[in-house]
Amino acid sequence: MINTAAAISYVELTTAHPILMAMLQFAILGTLGELVSQWIVRKSFRYPFTAAMTLWKMLVWATLAIGIKYAFQGFTGYTEYLVEHGYLPKLGTFGKAFAISSFMNLQFGLFLVLIHRVLDNIPLKEKNWKNLHKGFYSLLWFWIPAHTVTFILPPVYRIGLAALWSVFLGLILGFFNRK
Repeated sequence: MINTAAAISYVELTTAHPILMAMLQFAILGTLGELVSQWIVRKSFRYPFTAAMTLWKMLVWATLAIGIKYAFQGFTGYTEYLVEHGYLPKLGTFGKAFAISSFMNLQFGLFLVLIHRVLDNIPLKEKNWKNLHKGFYSLLWFWIPAHTVTFILPPVYRIGLAALWSVFLGLILGFFNRK
């Protein structure tokens, strides 16, 4: 059972500090998703990253969270504008959530996949573009459906769920990339 005081605190903190909370949630859960993926790929619970690499990954996820938070707000407004001005039909809850998710992932998502790879390459001092297409495909088979669910929720819970989805994606990718 969810502690009511903790849930209220989460809502209050997320409302009062939306960017900071987005950064914190993604720094923790995004990095956890990468950790889980590595555990599954390597079939070992040995910690796969150095302390410096862990901090870098957390910083990358926190930085990406800023863009994600703004994209959530912006693409919600964009979709509402299109409906209000007759460029899209009136949409129910699911239709609106699907439209926001689709617009966001097919536009901003492409940039996010690329910039995430660039930032991942920096500490490795390499230009690894291997399997980048898989990241693009994940926008279609994972992120559009996942964010459709996300955009059905009240706005205060959306970033938290989006960060949690990164753990689930890490789990899925870990199984697909097992050695």
